[in-house]
Amino acid sequence: MLFDEKGMMNQFNPNKYEVFGYPIMLLLLMWTSYLADYELGLDLYEWGVKPRDWNGLRGVLFMPLIHSQNDFNHILNNSAPVFVLLASLVYFYRKIAFKVFALVWIFTGLFTWLVARDSYHIGMSGVIYGLVGFLFMSGALRNYRPLMGVSLFVVFLYGSLIWGIFPMQAHVSWEGHLFGLGTGIILSFLFRKQGPQSPKYQYEVEQEMGIEPEDLEAKWRELNAEHLPRHEQKAPAIQVNYEFVHKKKDQKEDATDGSK
Repeated sequence: MLFDEKGMMNQFNPNKYEVFGYPIMLLLLMWTSYLADYELGLDLYEWGVKPRDWNGLRGVLFMPLIHSQNDFNHILNNSAPVFVLLASLVYFYRKIAFKVFALVWIFTGLFTWLVARDSYHIGMSGVIYGLVGFLFMSGALRNYRPLMGVSLFVVFLYGSLIWGIFPMQAHVSWEGHLFGLGTGIILSFLFRKQGPQSPKYQYEVEQEMGIEPEDLEAKWRELNAEHLPRHEQKAPAIQVNYEFVHKKKDQKEDATDGSK
């Protein structure tokens, strides 16, 4: 029997406007930045992360919103994944979704600024890797079927992204991918006790509270003892008394000692 079964079933009950509204707002920001950069030639890449440069530190905030004005596929390839992953995060982890997303955003950019190559790093892909890492590992840690299903779904759609954390292409910020993925995995451990949890059975709750469950079977047998088959009826208690008796040899020795 599940404890608070109704409450557990309602863990995933976010507002549909939140599930789709936040990803749409993020896409609007991304595409507005891209179109302004493309049409006006603003060179927004200079607002990306430039490692170990104090001006490049502002990229921690702006890097995910900036994409290459010369490569349309850059923003196009990031749009669908961030929409699906952010919507999944809000739907399944609504109570901690904002904290997780904000921390992935900030720490991915910060680690990139601290360690990455001396070049401009731009794009949403680091955040995408962070969401993949969090959703996959968090579902595995919680051992809850709906969330484990999300993990498998993420692997099915974006499992091939794992190759992006290796320095295989010079123009790709593999450092941002790596730090994003690592940040998401770390957050999945830090927030494993928050958000939706695997439902507990009644006996688990009673054990945690130190409550000894009542032996209902024994009680039923006691009330219906006369109706039970003979072999299932409780046998009467048998009392056994033990007495110590001397052996005959001991008795003879005692008699001999007495004659002396």
